[in-house]
Amino acid sequence: MWPLRNRFLVSFLTTVAAIATVSLASAPAGSQSAASGPQAIRRMPDGRPDFSGVWAGPAFSHKVGPGDTDSPSPTRFDPKIYADLFRPGGKELFYQKWTGDLRHDDPQALCLPVGFPRIILSPYSQQWVQTPGNIVVLYEYMHFFRVIPTDGRPHPRDLELTWMGNSVGSWEGDTLIIDTIGLKEWPFAGDEPGRDANSGVKTIPYHSDALHVIERLRHIDGTTVSYQVTIDDPKIFAKPWSQDFQMKLHPTWNVFEFVCEENNRCEAGKCVSSDEQKTSR
Repeated sequence: MWPLRNRFLVSFLTTVAAIATVSLASAPAGSQSAASGPQAIRRMPDGRPDFSGVWAGPAFSHKVGPGDTDSPSPTRFDPKIYADLFRPGGKELFYQKWTGDLRHDDPQALCLPVGFPRIILSPYSQQWVQTPGNIVVLYEYMHFFRVIPTDGRPHPRDLELTWMGNSVGSWEGDTLIIDTIGLKEWPFAGDEPGRDANSGVKTIPYHSDALHVIERLRHIDGTTVSYQVTIDDPKIFAKPWSQDFQMKLHPTWNVFEFVCEENNRCEAGKCVSSDEQKTSR
């Protein structure tokens, strides 16, 4: 008998393959090739907008160049939006001082998960696979995934807190709404531009285990999606706040393999030269 984890892996891969087959079968002819000028919004057989495809998320310039290229562009949640929204004691929960332990200060340096919603702003591709009842998001960065039912169901009760949380989807006309809770306390961002330089104290922004994230996605045209993220963390902020981003469809892109532990030359923040760098000296 195979170990349980092997049976789960085979089951998951089989499910994703089946979803991909249905999604590709429902895509209009020619949707896999780039076309000049604005493209029509693709739709599923049930009339819903089709979000299937490989996308450059918010952390790209979205200036499509020759060969369907796009450039990573460092992107952060804008502190100006929430600077005056902290509840009493919330700022101390949010801006946590470095302790010297990378498991707290910079978990990614140890190849621990980046978590949600921070993964939204990673400068790597992401593939969306849509069926009439589900959307699967495959993130290239750290190979995380989300399976999101879109039939309007509620969250399960007694959720176990995880890095990616529990997501459920619904529709308001052509707008896809994704609601996520069940997130463990974890870094909200790797840094905040200018904060360390101004305060002289190294901190890392954290969200609490009460974080509630709402994503609203709507096609602007056939290759561009408006992507609004609303942050509702009642332990930290007095009220929810939102920031608007975009995603860009890249018909020729694929999601590549990403293994943090492979050739990790900066493990725990201690960087060493690559073999190529050593031989070129």
